[in-house]
Amino acid sequence: MSGITYVQEYNAVVEVLNKYSEGGVKAKSEIMKPAFSDKATMFAVDSGKLVGGGIEGLFEAIDTQFKPSPDARSAVVSIDIVGTTASARVDTDNLSGFRFTDFFHLLKVEGEWTIVSKIYYSHRNT
Repeated sequence: MSGITYVQEYNAVVEVLNKYSEGGVKAKSEIMKPAFSDKATMFAVDSGKLVGGGIEGLFEAIDTQFKPSPDARSAVVSIDIVGTTASARVDTDNLSGFRFTDFFHLLKVEGEWTIVSKIYYSHRNT
């Protein structure tokens, strides 16, 4: 077999997503930073308004507003890969008391997958 297979690409994308999840669970942005391009963005809707911007906002929030969450669980719900582009959905329960659905866009740059954008939905606690 020659060339990189879909399974290999899929596993490489999962590895990047796992860095993100592990950083959230441990509340340490330095663990998740390698998963993101330094040009990455993050956006959401809060009270009907668009919020977000550069990915540094995520790192600051992880380090200052989140606490370690050893009971958090996440699932990679979907990954779609075409060439050097990919999109993924990750659902996370009990991350510092919150439940999130994250949508990521990734690009394969110089042979490595990197997250270039994240949009998310924060589920209401009921």
